[in-house]
Amino acid sequence: MIGAALIAGAATGLSAVVFSWLTNVVGASVSAVADVVGLRAGVLGCMLLSGFVVGLIVRYWAPEVRGSGVPDVMEAVAIRGGRIRPRVAYTKIVATSLTVGSGGSAGREGPIVQIGSAIGSSVGQWLHFSDERVRTLAACGAAGGVAAAFNAPIAGALFATEIILGSLTVRYFGAVVISAVTASIVSEVFLGDMPVFHVPLPAYPLHHAGETLIYAALGLLAAGVAVLFTRARFAIEDVMEKWRAPLPIRTTAGMAIAALLGLMHPDLGILGSGLPSLGRAIAGNIDHSVSLMATLLVLKIIATSFTVGSGNAGGIFAPSLYIGAMLGGIVGAVANQAWPGIAPNPGAYAIVGMAAVFSGVARAPITSILIVFEMTGDYHLILPLMLATVLSTLAAERLLVVSMYTWRLRQRGINLERGRDIDVLESVSVGEVLSPDFDSVAADTTLGELSDRFAQTHRHGFPILDRQGKLCGIVTISDLDRAIAAHLPENTTALEIGMRRADLLVAAPNENVGVALARMGMRGLGRLPVVAEDDPDRLLGLIRRADIIRAYDIALSRRADVQNRTKRMALRNIDGTVFSEITLRPGDPAVGKRLAQLSPAFPKECILVSVRRQGRMLIPHGDTVFQAGDQVTLFVSAADLEAIQNCLHGSDQ
Repeated sequence: MIGAALIAGAATGLSAVVFSWLTNVVGASVSAVADVVGLRAGVLGCMLLSGFVVGLIVRYWAPEVRGSGVPDVMEAVAIRGGRIRPRVAYTKIVATSLTVGSGGSAGREGPIVQIGSAIGSSVGQWLHFSDERVRTLAACGAAGGVAAAFNAPIAGALFATEIILGSLTVRYFGAVVISAVTASIVSEVFLGDMPVFHVPLPAYPLHHAGETLIYAALGLLAAGVAVLFTRARFAIEDVMEKWRAPLPIRTTAGMAIAALLGLMHPDLGILGSGLPSLGRAIAGNIDHSVSLMATLLVLKIIATSFTVGSGNAGGIFAPSLYIGAMLGGIVGAVANQAWPGIAPNPGAYAIVGMAAVFSGVARAPITSILIVFEMTGDYHLILPLMLATVLSTLAAERLLVVSMYTWRLRQRGINLERGRDIDVLESVSVGEVLSPDFDSVAADTTLGELSDRFAQTHRHGFPILDRQGKLCGIVTISDLDRAIAAHLPENTTALEIGMRRADLLVAAPNENVGVALARMGMRGLGRLPVVAEDDPDRLLGLIRRADIIRAYDIALSRRADVQNRTKRMALRNIDGTVFSEITLRPGDPAVGKRLAQLSPAFPKECILVSVRRQGRMLIPHGDTVFQAGDQVTLFVSAADLEAIQNCLHGSDQ
């Protein structure tokens, strides 16, 4: 493992050097074109061309390279044994260099995580390591990527454990550290060892105890901005995905909008990652006006959302730092104007704002604190960094459950806790496991009759039905015991002592069992009535604890079957298969048909992994009926990708 970690770290460090060089080459080419045809025409033309080429790469060569790639790494580590296709590494370098180098509002740091993880995973697969070791080597590559990109080996190691692995695995933490240090050394040899940002001397100290309140306010504001950024990014991505244009057209349009926004202030960091102009601003103690910083903050959020949300390759790491610095600069400038003796340095607030916003976006407080500390080399701000970052993380979690990295994973039915997928019950619907045969009692059943029914059936509860067979309540043996203890009259009815329909918790057949279980746990219920969607008083059956156990067994067996088939397919053709996600639209050929009807037309090398429907994940079987809006995830040979798209909804995606 140590040797493999060294190889992964060194290779990731070299990849970071090549990545940086290629990005600079693309940037220099754009500058050369701009010198000939003019700044606006040159930048706009190069960004349009880059967007189109990246769209072709994502569409026909490697769909995984769109966006930052960090969620794909998290998914691979959590449920695919850390296995990532080798081609992702070099394809990601090319696609992201084109996106960022030409001026797309995105960062290189998220992509270098995916590049490093692909390298580490490839090393582990080449050595025929176990899934646990391949996962660890993928994390080693991620650590090396962050370390090489930011010259921050400590933050790289913590990023890999906090975000990628989701927990500190002591057994292999040494390998992660060694990989991060190796990548950082290789990067320093070629790129130098200076911090990303040069903090002016004397360094920014905590000037006054009263500043802690201002930093606390900054942390809370950072949470709001982080949630706004996250929602904007995925709202625009949803709009782009609903657009029926081919992917290269969508990526080109996203770059065009980013170019128009960035050219409003071409020298202030809207174009590209924004880190060079941000470094200059911090070195000058953030001398922008409050109105300008507010404008730059909004423009950066929109430009990044269109760049990444349209399908281009690029990360949200650097844009988050830029947005945080602008927010911190605003807070610092306002505080300096109001209390110049307490808050003399707006630049200090910009540095703290970087960590606070990124932590709110990624939910990684430890990484955020360390990476900003290592980027600036300034220890004096460690206390404000810790305060604002932790407050931002806690507040962001209250405002939005998912992070920028887990949003799409949650929509695919993947819920991560400590780096592992949870909530397998989400793959089974209530309708699949409910008990349609149930004993019931009439609303006018007396206490004596009810006592006899409990004694005869050994049940602990009955649904109460009226004369029309409609659900009007539930009565349990505990209700009967309380009625007898209270010496109620013999002619008291079941409806009088039971829980009436208005107070009942019920489930629908299309809900997943995980939701039903959580609802039962709210009141410690042993059973839950299942009612029809079109008639909430028509009882379809009951779901009991025994049904929950049966659902869990079904979910585990389905998931194991899909994972085993996927693994066998990947081993047969590890460099020729891809995961693809297709959203069905009204009128598509697959809508309204069962999987069994469509499967004969599917390519041979294809596995239908899951169907995401109205916020819940289904593992499909032959009787699954496709609906408009379903997000279908497939594992398919790259050569058959277009064929499966034709089977489901046509060839215009």
